[in-house]
Amino acid sequence: MLQVVQAFDRVPFAEVPVDDVDAMEAKLRAALRVLGDRDGWLAPHARVAVLRRTAALLDGRRDHFARQIAREGGKPLTDAIIEVTRAIDGLHCAADELRNFAGREIPMGLTAASAKRWAFTTREPIGVVFAISAFNHPLNLIVHQVAPAIAVGCPVIVKPASATPLSCRDFVALLHEAGLPEAWCQTFIPRGSALAEQLACDPRISFLSFIGSASVGWRLHGKLAHGTRSALEHGGVAPAIVDRSANLERIIEPLVKGGFYHAGQVCVSTQRIYVHDEIFDAFSERLVARVAELRTGDPTSPQTEVGPLIHPKEVDRITNWIDEAVAAGAKRAIGGERLSETTLQPTVLLEPPAGAKVSREEVFGPVVCLYRYAQLDHAIAQANSLRVPFQACVFSDDIDVALRASERLDASAVMINDPTTFRTDWMPFAGRREAGYGVGGIPYTMRDMTQEKMVVLHRRA
Repeated sequence: MLQVVQAFDRVPFAEVPVDDVDAMEAKLRAALRVLGDRDGWLAPHARVAVLRRTAALLDGRRDHFARQIAREGGKPLTDAIIEVTRAIDGLHCAADELRNFAGREIPMGLTAASAKRWAFTTREPIGVVFAISAFNHPLNLIVHQVAPAIAVGCPVIVKPASATPLSCRDFVALLHEAGLPEAWCQTFIPRGSALAEQLACDPRISFLSFIGSASVGWRLHGKLAHGTRSALEHGGVAPAIVDRSANLERIIEPLVKGGFYHAGQVCVSTQRIYVHDEIFDAFSERLVARVAELRTGDPTSPQTEVGPLIHPKEVDRITNWIDEAVAAGAKRAIGGERLSETTLQPTVLLEPPAGAKVSREEVFGPVVCLYRYAQLDHAIAQANSLRVPFQACVFSDDIDVALRASERLDASAVMINDPTTFRTDWMPFAGRREAGYGVGGIPYTMRDMTQEKMVVLHRRA
């Protein structure tokens, strides 16, 4: 059995049966069996109905899922409630996308050799999907990986993070309750990572969806069987630029949310904030004052704004990084104190050196770094200096500055007057270079999980 503990106090509160190699093989064979039965494939209207019914079931169990997310993952309850709402909307998003999910006509008759022909494409499921998920959104990430597979007709085997298996398990049970035959979506909960790697690299897997660390994702990507497609969502060291024209009354709250949402354990958490020299002191004073007000503690309490880190060793790592930055010349404006085994006081560091870990690696914790700049292009160059571009943002009331930054920031998405954490579940979501591979977002994942087939009709007369 896999023991599940509360992220906040490490108290065990559930046990989950683990899968061995025989269970893995049985689940893969079941998925291949339904995939191979073409006459038994679920029609689009049946898939839509399953997704809609699952959304309704989830809506009726909001409290259960929100509290479970807070307990196993440590996300504050207020944010966990929002995660459940997003998951419900994600199911509808996948169902809605099927109304426009189609092939295309390929022009014919453009040469004599192509005359009297009509060609079009259809979209077919790519095959069996194996999804490996992360702990930080233990319900909504599962929806992002599973709902697109169900929508397009791919059997999917999903492995949740070992720290947060309960939300995944209960969500898959909702799918089955909504009428999805079990073989079309199965959980896979092994002990350790060896079996997950074995399944990911099995040539019978057609698509790997991976959300997690870059080191693991790229290693798996390099070992996949020939022909297996993949999508990797890693993380970044997300930059924000604060122009001197920005209204300080309006920008502090979104930047605090961007930096400390889920204790910074988000792949696009706002980590590096470049502030114009003219407003640096006023900005840092206001930011620190708001951070001082953040309520850190038990995530199941409605008053908590910053919860725990997922494991005590993460607190160890981050405090070491903070100490390293301070020793190298950074000023600790606030925070950095360990409050419990798993909680860390929200931290603001002023001008850590460029070589410090907090300046060049993803902290994945409640730490925000502030840097001065005098010229916009210098701030942009600093923001672009790492090989993990993902989402970035700029706060400015000067449209010229906002547009220049949005054009020149190396990022897959640039938010203007919103933090780097802004996301809707139907928009494209992707890291560049080392930060990821492929494009996430429910409609985009649906396209990745299908392959086009062209049909050509030749008119004889």
